[in-house]
Amino acid sequence: MRIWLDGALREADSARVSVLDHGLTVGDGVFETVKVVAGQPFALTRHLDRLTRSARVLGLPDPDHDEVRRACTAVLEAGPMPLGRLRITCTGGHGPLGTGRGPHGPTLVVTAAETTRRPGSTAAVTVPWTRNERGALAGVKSTSYAENLVALDHARRLGASEALLGNTVGQLCEGTMSNVFVVLDGEIHTPPVSSGCLPGVTRALVVEWTGAKETDLPLDVLGRADEIFLTSSLRDVQALHRIDGRELPGAPGPVTAEAMRIFDERSGRDLDP
Repeated sequence: MRIWLDGALREADSARVSVLDHGLTVGDGVFETVKVVAGQPFALTRHLDRLTRSARVLGLPDPDHDEVRRACTAVLEAGPMPLGRLRITCTGGHGPLGTGRGPHGPTLVVTAAETTRRPGSTAAVTVPWTRNERGALAGVKSTSYAENLVALDHARRLGASEALLGNTVGQLCEGTMSNVFVVLDGEIHTPPVSSGCLPGVTRALVVEWTGAKETDLPLDVLGRADEIFLTSSLRDVQALHRIDGRELPGAPGPVTAEAMRIFDERSGRDLDP
């Protein structure tokens, strides 16, 4: 694995970030995960735009998009892969212990690794914790990820690959690493960004390409939806065949299968939609 760290391509065993980096000491950082197809990043412009929005919420300097693109190109050219993932991380940089940032500026790290295509369907569970739709980090892809890991570990212990969360007013919000869509009477719905969910890149493309509606949905809609599917950069569109104890036989259902077909076709035509 090759790693881009602060302006240079490095070997994995020589890439070092200070133990005083704010990404480590206080979780002061943002990141993006980008799908790699045939050695090229997918929807990189949208990911960079979201990275900038997240950085601004934390008060970090705007990432230099040209530098990030150079870093992505360098990492991918050093290790071409048919299907993979790029991880772009920007942190507050080397600073003093405590909350104040130091004078050194932000840290930029870009890494890449191969991955495999996800199965067409999976299982998810709801968890007893909530997303705070009015929180300071609502909709931000922050490196402060421990809350997601706790929920995801709970799901895995129950034989599922994803945990779905409601928000503080009992509405469906999102998964730990995905956005969620439901099919009701043949129509596709997904929670609006105001629910507190991450404004997912794949989510946005599915809304644009399928005409899905952004709708405030109660969490219990998962118990009556005709079909349910998840979206993320690495899942693309993935059906649920089980939610909690409820089986969804025949997943992917017809509406989900059509959404999968549309996404595969449209994303195959344009790597930076």
